[in-house]
Amino acid sequence: MSNLSAAREDVLFRTADFLLDHRRTGEPVAGLPEEQRPATEEEAFFVQDTMMRAYGEIGGWKIGARTPDGVPFFAPMPALWMGLNGTLFRGPMHRLHGVEAEIAFQVAKDLPRRAEPYTRDEVLAAIGTCHPAIEIIESALTDPLAAPRESMLADMQMHGGFVTGPAMQEWREVDWQQEGVHLIIDGSVRVESVASNPGGTDFLRLLTYLANEGAARTGGLHAGQWVTTGSWTGVTWATASAQVLVEFDHAGTVSMQFA
Repeated sequence: MSNLSAAREDVLFRTADFLLDHRRTGEPVAGLPEEQRPATEEEAFFVQDTMMRAYGEIGGWKIGARTPDGVPFFAPMPALWMGLNGTLFRGPMHRLHGVEAEIAFQVAKDLPRRAEPYTRDEVLAAIGTCHPAIEIIESALTDPLAAPRESMLADMQMHGGFVTGPAMQEWREVDWQQEGVHLIIDGSVRVESVASNPGGTDFLRLLTYLANEGAARTGGLHAGQWVTTGSWTGVTWATASAQVLVEFDHAGTVSMQFA
């Protein structure tokens, strides 16, 4: 349930339509019309959720934070934009060719919305598998990183696709604070880092937030949904025919290609 006025919701519906049109055609726009710009995170999330209704089934959620103890923020991921290891992505929707290396989880047990908050142990018990992942970065905005933050968030938080690699075993035993990652594009290492997710490596903090405070928007988490937990490499720009490979020290590898 939105706390926004009916008049403001009407404006934000037009914002969603505007962004949807520019994503669909692959014709970017420098910025949102001033009267349609979301002014708060609540308004940005309202636009996200409105856009998501045009994309169909929610396949999962991307969540992150600006610091290890910062308030998380999240956006839906359309199921139609998800692929398995090695998936080829093509078409006008893929204009920016941005990629990020991430760690993702698949939910194995429903966590329906409820009044009593879920504990970390309950959320842990609901996690099925852990995977290396690549998030594809896309936007209706010409340069989403230079746009006002609320505009960037409104436009699906720059989400444009999602690929997962094989499940890793014993992920609970990994020292994530020492985990390294390489992002390789067309055979060249573009990013090499260790424990570099701005939101930290306490994935359960993010997942528990999504199951509790986030449930007002998600309606609860469902078995089979994915949750990806923030970038370890920042946004890296590839080319229109790039082959992208991510290698984590212990979490495994994942790849995709643009065409």
